[in-house]
Amino acid sequence: MGVTSAVVHPLEIGDNKTNWTYDELKGMTNWFEEVGLDLSVIEGSVPLTDRIRLGLDGRDEDIAEFKQFLRDCGAVGIPVVCYDWMAGVRWARTEAHVETRGGAYTTGYTDERMSGGPPIDEDVNRDQLWEALEYFLTEVIPVAEEAGVKLGLHPADPPIDSVRGIPRLANSVESYDRILDIVDSEHNGVTFCQGNFAAMGVDVPETIRHFGDRINFAHFRDVEGEADDFVETWHDDGPTDMLAAMQAFEDVGFDGPMRPDHVPTMVGEDNSNPGYHTKGRLFAIGYMRGLLEQTTANRQGDADHEAAFNPETVAD
Repeated sequence: MGVTSAVVHPLEIGDNKTNWTYDELKGMTNWFEEVGLDLSVIEGSVPLTDRIRLGLDGRDEDIAEFKQFLRDCGAVGIPVVCYDWMAGVRWARTEAHVETRGGAYTTGYTDERMSGGPPIDEDVNRDQLWEALEYFLTEVIPVAEEAGVKLGLHPADPPIDSVRGIPRLANSVESYDRILDIVDSEHNGVTFCQGNFAAMGVDVPETIRHFGDRINFAHFRDVEGEADDFVETWHDDGPTDMLAAMQAFEDVGFDGPMRPDHVPTMVGEDNSNPGYHTKGRLFAIGYMRGLLEQTTANRQGDADHEAAFNPETVAD
């Protein structure tokens, strides 16, 4: 398929592992290298606790563990770590069987269905989360720089104001600008999850250009709807101009890892892991490669158009 890199996301296979040893990381990189793949990203299941996210007692011990994780990733050659700042409820969906093209299933979210039940923690406030994030980045980015590992913060998913009483921070372009200013370093960057930014209501290609070289990792996906009420779409059937998005990544010189995300579950698959079955990924990868080829063709076409036109050469 032309895939050159791998992303390890244990939560996709139901493994809640977060504490990695050097030997485990080295074993994974060896395993992938043996079959000609680079292990480019670990995401989701990283040693980042709610004691860190909420700024609670014990966070310094947990941050020390995260720093060692970064050093170990650097030592074995894993260049990107994707993390999130969603305390309490993290990735949230309320529907897993939204029927779409060809009888495939996609996932969805409606805030109305998510509501109900007591707040997870009524005492958490937004200023507390900002302080905790600033403290974390100030502590870990210098270590990431020394280790040669880039961090990419994933948006709140869904990118709404709060879930079950706990505020969410990474839910707007303005919030990301503030986060990137905390430590001005390429190692303090963005995981540009297109679906989340689409749900924020922004112009996705324009926002890719806005963040530019601070994008360290990308999720190629799309949604239809708004942040509090949306469904995932086939990659070629959502409202975002995906060719324009791919062109924007090319224009900003993005050379980091990009993976398809939240793919449809096709007929014949059991939907036991919604969004992450094989056939939808195959379709998405093929679509992404087609878009890349078209951006290259468009770029060449623009260059040819700008070149001086010589009728005699054409006649020959």
